[in-house]
Amino acid sequence: MTDQNSLSARAWVATALGAPASVLAEQNVAVPAPGPGQIRVRVHAFCLNFNDIDVIRGRYATMPLQPPFVPGMETVGVVESAGLGYEHLIGRRIVGIPQFAHGGYAEYALVEGATALELPDWLSDVDGAAMHYPLHLGWFALHERARLQAGETLLVHAAAGGTGSGALIIGKALGARVIATAGSEEKLEYCRKLGADHVVNYRDPDWVEQVVDLTYGQGVNVAFDAVGGDTTLQTFKCMGLNGRHLIAGWTEDIQLEDKGYITPRAMAYGNFDLCGVCLVYVNDPTAVRRTLGFNWPARSEGQRAHVQLLELLRTGKISTAVGRQLTWDEIPAALEAQEQRQTMGRQVVVIDRG
Repeated sequence: MTDQNSLSARAWVATALGAPASVLAEQNVAVPAPGPGQIRVRVHAFCLNFNDIDVIRGRYATMPLQPPFVPGMETVGVVESAGLGYEHLIGRRIVGIPQFAHGGYAEYALVEGATALELPDWLSDVDGAAMHYPLHLGWFALHERARLQAGETLLVHAAAGGTGSGALIIGKALGARVIATAGSEEKLEYCRKLGADHVVNYRDPDWVEQVVDLTYGQGVNVAFDAVGGDTTLQTFKCMGLNGRHLIAGWTEDIQLEDKGYITPRAMAYGNFDLCGVCLVYVNDPTAVRRTLGFNWPARSEGQRAHVQLLELLRTGKISTAVGRQLTWDEIPAALEAQEQRQTMGRQVVVIDRG
């Protein structure tokens, strides 16, 4: 191990629960030395996530935090110290998830070692940040959970957003015919540029009929749904025989994850599967299952997926979807724009230390 002292780091701190633009304040915070299974990273870049907004507003029951705290669920940077088990990463540039999925909006971050994935020199900090969760989640959801096959039809909701864009990109790479939904002409055009075969404005009252018509009445094979709520219920009407409907989030309202708005009738009579998607790489999946009752993939599976995704990026078969590259000072306003559904692709913050 190296330096075992805490570091002082500039960070954006949620001083209260509420709108990010109102409660975030720039402060110096102490970032502790890494313990066993942890690494400390000198941060180069990170993405803004919709769940960051949910946490700052205090509406994410799965991860309730009391102010003050530093939000931020992802980080890219160089490992400057490491706890037991991860000393081999010192000096390496990685992308990973901060400890307990917060603390990323800072110049230094304590990262869960099991989530750390090395980045090659040819990949920029921006692309390393932008590829991480959308492409890994898209790969896990479509390749592992849905077992999407070439030639199948994939419906991707909110396909211009940070998560949806990753599913669109991976779906095309796996050989699917992709129908993308979005809420404006600008976003629909963005989906076309990402490779969507068909686009549908979900604000149209007949969007379900449009999707079904695009499948010649057969319904879609796979639906990637990170929206939830009424969008989920309407998507049930789009599913084909033996289809797989992926529940990957609740951007409509995170509190829907604890509300019983889904009943078995649609799946039973529709003869399609409802598939949960939660991606967290861990060292010991059995321990997670016994303690939390969850099934999360092993770090080794994440490393295998990472190699495949990097090769697709290196060969130009896929690319990242970077909507905007942001400076440090733009974070509160950028989160507000993201909450108002005014952004496309990934919003990537690059730390400029002068």
